[in-house]
Amino acid sequence: MISRDEAISLWRTQNDDDSLFRHALSVEAAMRRFARRLGEDPEYWGLVGLLHDVDYQRHPDEHLKHARPILAAAGLPEAFIRAVESHGWGICSEVEPLLPMEKVLFAVDELTGFIAACAYVRPSRSVLDMEVKSVKKKWGSAAFAAGVRRDVIEKGAAMLDLPLEELIQETILALREVAAEVGLKGAA
Repeated sequence: MISRDEAISLWRTQNDDDSLFRHALSVEAAMRRFARRLGEDPEYWGLVGLLHDVDYQRHPDEHLKHARPILAAAGLPEAFIRAVESHGWGICSEVEPLLPMEKVLFAVDELTGFIAACAYVRPSRSVLDMEVKSVKKKWGSAAFAAGVRRDVIEKGAAMLDLPLEELIQETILALREVAAEVGLKGAA
């Protein structure tokens, strides 16, 4: 297994987009939170979240088609690679999320982006004072964060047998832990 520093270095060899890195850190935080909640290894789950879009910047139209060779060359195990591939199920991958780690990644990938979009339009520009009702208020507006696949998030919540509101709450709490690093702390 690689260290977090090595994972960041691997990510940086493939990507240089700051926004995409903040997304990777956001998904990492959500994965760590859910791992702790489920009694799993937060370090391992976090690295899966950190590297889930490792091939996206260079290959946006072929996302996840290049992730396997990149991750395999780094010596990452099959279960890790499969989890990364599963987050694109039905979108850009045929790998169905079956394990809890895979289902969480599938559910929180799009959700972290939606919550970030919700934070950016708040007067505080922060997740630190955000509540589930603020996110749900924007949920039904198709024009708001139009690129976010709400159906994928809902499907992920169902796969986890979690109410959508609980998935949102846990993800908000995860993002609060890394708010400064991911640009969601708000104006000082």
